Amino acid sequence: MSTTDRRTRVLTLAALCLALFMAMTDSTAVTVALPSMQRSLQTDVAGLQWIFTGYTLFFATLMLTGGTLGDLYGRRRLFLLGVAVFSVGTLMCALAPSVWVLVGGRITEGIGAAMLLPGTLSILTNTFPDARERAQAIGIWAGVSAIALSIGPVVGGLLTDTFGWQSIFWMNLPIGALAVGIALRAVPESKDPESRSLDLPGQLLAVGSLGTVTYALIQANDNGWTSGLTIGFLLAAAVLQAAFLLRERRAASPMLPLRYFRRGGFAAGIVVAGMVTFGMFGALFFLTLYIQNIQNYSALGMGLRALPLTIAIVVTAPLAGGLAGRIGSRIPMTVGLVLNGAGMLLLTRISPDMSYWDLWWNLLLLGIGTGLTSTPMTAAVMNAVPRARAGMASATTNASREIGGLLGVALLGALVAGWFATELAERLEATALDAATRAAILDVASRGGRQAVAELGAGIDAAGLQRLIDEAYVAGMMPAIVVSGIVLLLGAVMAWILVPGGPPRQAAAAEPAVATAESVAGGATNPP
Repeated sequence: MSTTDRRTRVLTLAALCLALFMAMTDSTAVTVALPSMQRSLQTDVAGLQWIFTGYTLFFATLMLTGGTLGDLYGRRRLFLLGVAVFSVGTLMCALAPSVWVLVGGRITEGIGAAMLLPGTLSILTNTFPDARERAQAIGIWAGVSAIALSIGPVVGGLLTDTFGWQSIFWMNLPIGALAVGIALRAVPESKDPESRSLDLPGQLLAVGSLGTVTYALIQANDNGWTSGLTIGFLLAAAVLQAAFLLRERRAASPMLPLRYFRRGGFAAGIVVAGMVTFGMFGALFFLTLYIQNIQNYSALGMGLRALPLTIAIVVTAPLAGGLAGRIGSRIPMTVGLVLNGAGMLLLTRISPDMSYWDLWWNLLLLGIGTGLTSTPMTAAVMNAVPRARAGMASATTNASREIGGLLGVALLGALVAGWFATELAERLEATALDAATRAAILDVASRGGRQAVAELGAGIDAAGLQRLIDEAYVAGMMPAIVVSGIVLLLGAVMAWILVPGGPPRQAAAAEPAVATAESVAGGATNPP
């Protein structure tokens, strides 16, 4: 290989890794900054849900189309466009004066991520034709995603505490500019227009069905769970989803080939991917609020205290990939999901004054369970399809992860918000406060205003009032934690029944390196 060729390959890998790092650290940093955003923008839990789900909705539903567009019109071209769109969204977030501008920025980021991320492995595959060099490049690519998963919450917490939550978005702009500059100079163009065609009706139906169900769930507490608006949106989501499945069944080149769901390993892996993120993201979304708003840790303190979870995933996932290669995916997936479910249900012992030292090992258990599940889950999907459809299988797995997290945050967040409001209202009725003061406390408490709540406490001591609020929030978490634990344990049952036992077929033996890399990256896209 010439020096020029080697330099081009190195620069290509650098551009792809920079974009990957930018997208993933943005998502991980946003998680720990949510309480700061809530206080700064004076928004309630529903607003925070939209900040999270706005990104996830468009990233999840456009991911498969992003890969297709890259094949049709050029992977380098779509990668560059994706980085540019993501950077525009990042700038919108950094300058956002209100929660809805911030949500708009997050939606734009999600669209950009769906354009830039699916093509990174395809570009690597075309840039590194030598199998050994390609494996090394994929290893570096996966390592970058692991680093982002580990340091994202810490960096996000440090920036939020030092410069404000806007700084986590400003940080990404120079990284994006550098990635574009290198890509324009070094990344080769590649496309495969004959292998794919765009399923535009399927894409529109997917966005419509997920968008309507997300709106229905997040706004249910405001609109009423039995209101015509909520029921109407849920019915619309069901109709759109049925139309999507019918379209994918009949389309000549479907966005999601349904025939592979007849294979137990594929079906179980895809469904379990969604169940894991439903349970984990949904529960840990409001666990972040608990650690910062109730236990009074800073954003950096939250990032540091999340390390047992993130490091356990980073360490365990590659080991689980090797284990799955020897004994198959069924056992590590089942054990991992059991640990996840048990770890989640053990969180029901949480109280407002619980010490972190009584909690850290619980986070470690959840991280080990997630790591044991994620890579074997991806391997089970990859081993169930022909090699030619490996890209589709990986993209479908990652899309399922994102959709699971989307629905988990929407549904479980709505449960927590509704239960919290009911619990707090009942506790306040037992006090001597008048109706107007109780209503003001409910409003301010829903927006995370601890100091403002204390100032409203006429007729009751501030510490006692805050205690009522903290107890109500913890009580509101319990139903969501139980639901999360049950979903994860049901996933364990599904994995044990549907995932084939024993070592993977020899025909798929060349895939684990790619599967392992993608499982780590997919798990890091919107980490807890």
